Amino acid sequence: MKNNFLLGLAIAASVLTSCGNNDTADIIITDNSTNNNGGSTTNGKAILLKGNYTQDLILDSANEYILDGPVVMESGTKIVVPAGMTVKANKGNEVYLAIAQGAQIFAEGTPSNPIVFTSNSSAPNAGDWGGLILLGSAPINSVDGTTATTATSEIASLPYGGSISDDNSGTLLYVRVEYSGGKVDGQSENNGISFYGVGNGTKVDYVQVFEGLDDGFEFFGGTVNASFIAVANADDDSIDWTEGYTGVLTNVYVKQNVDGDKAFECDGYNTDIGNNSNPIFFSAPTISNVTIEGIGSGGGKEAIRLRAGTQAIFDNVLIKGYKEGFDLDGDMGDNPTGQGVLDDKLQATNVKFDDVNTEVKNDTGFTFTNADFVTTSTIAAGTDFATWGAGWTRQ
Repeated sequence: MKNNFLLGLAIAASVLTSCGNNDTADIIITDNSTNNNGGSTTNGKAILLKGNYTQDLILDSANEYILDGPVVMESGTKIVVPAGMTVKANKGNEVYLAIAQGAQIFAEGTPSNPIVFTSNSSAPNAGDWGGLILLGSAPINSVDGTTATTATSEIASLPYGGSISDDNSGTLLYVRVEYSGGKVDGQSENNGISFYGVGNGTKVDYVQVFEGLDDGFEFFGGTVNASFIAVANADDDSIDWTEGYTGVLTNVYVKQNVDGDKAFECDGYNTDIGNNSNPIFFSAPTISNVTIEGIGSGGGKEAIRLRAGTQAIFDNVLIKGYKEGFDLDGDMGDNPTGQGVLDDKLQATNVKFDDVNTEVKNDTGFTFTNADFVTTSTIAAGTDFATWGAGWTRQ
């Protein structure tokens, strides 16, 4: 039985109520029959979603939907969001949409009808709500893979990780996430979209995170690929990876504001947990066609920080307006970032620096020249965001 049918029954059997003004619409009809399948209320205009869903949730384009708390799609279920729909979220740190291991999301918009997840506040701000969380069964290096195959997510405390590289958590296509990144209990921070051990059977294309309080996209291990992705005005890092992420990112656009931290913050493993894989491996994604726009070389910011032994291959990168282009951190022990340069596993080719004071900073403990790591090009163009981002993104 589909959840929208349950919601229709709920409306027919509803009870009138009201609530105060808290930047959300008043609730005038309430259904208290959850059937162990999430909760739903309606005000005649919007259906409010909250709880754990054990059956499919098919959103109807004739309705408006508001996240009113944690929404968790349990294993074996799917949520389908139609093109052109705006899903709003009531203000709150523990308001998010989580796609658990074995569940899927199908949010497939179009350039003229994107899908938008945003704040329900009349005056939205970064951090109004949590964001999207996808959890899969692809490899991570925070566990050894034998005695332990899964870890537990910081937000929602859900399992993630495994050995299924092509695990499929669904599709995000022409999707925009706005005003996310609320802190749970004032400490644990949501991102725009968190990918926990997500596999490369998942499709992520034409997705933007706009005005988030924490990171834009964060990859906790996994193998998921993403193309035509954009982050604008994140208050922390725009792109972040850790725990052995090994996917492919193509056509990436980052625009930072004065509150943002790094455009890319890249860790080979989670230093709070340790590299526990057996055999040990580090993050090693491939990234191409990247444009990063900062606030100017006088702003004191770093564009790309590479640390904790991360490996990566960058190609066709345009970096504009930073104090430092690439900052490599590590040591000759557990964090051998510099060894990746010497082994040609950490490289940047066809890079153009525009208004960048220091192109490469080496704090790895290893000796190498800038030319050992980066190959510059005066014609590197990055990505053509003006074309592929037209119509469905925000600036």
